[in-house]
Amino acid sequence: MLKIEDLKINDVKLIKTKRFLDERGFFQQNYQSKEYSYLGIKNNFIQDNWSYSKKGVLRGLHYQDRFPQAKLVQVLQGSVFDVAVDIRKNSSTYGKWVGKTLSDKNGYQLYIPKGFAHGFLVLEPNTTFIYKCDSYYNAEDEFGIRWNDPLINIKWPKINVDYIISKKDRKYPLLKI
Repeated sequence: MLKIEDLKINDVKLIKTKRFLDERGFFQQNYQSKEYSYLGIKNNFIQDNWSYSKKGVLRGLHYQDRFPQAKLVQVLQGSVFDVAVDIRKNSSTYGKWVGKTLSDKNGYQLYIPKGFAHGFLVLEPNTTFIYKCDSYYNAEDEFGIRWNDPLINIKWPKINVDYIISKKDRKYPLLKI
């Protein structure tokens, strides 16, 4: 059975998956709609995405405005510090963030509902990151917030390499709080 942990922003959930270990390795069920629905995650996930990154890559903070996406994110190899920022204007946690380390060792997932910007910092070389979305990617509806917005003040982990950030992500505006 899955365990769900509420975080500082209650709508974002840390999901602790169950692993069955033996001398061969492990087995883990990553997703079953009935079980997730029972635990309150009732999204109809329709798209899977996969990224591979070097240590130090920082992706985000991304969101879609007119066609928002809920995401269920997980690391298959390596580790990331994963962040969700509340951008729901009428929310009591608007502009606040929550972050968790996801890795191949802990098997954790993060559920990020619609109305959040999302990003992650890669903590290990050769990291593979996957996520499910409940809405299709729409390039014309892609927006972002600068990863180092001083008002959001995300506490990104210090790692022994410089962050690698795309030109597009460096140019995103600050969140208007």
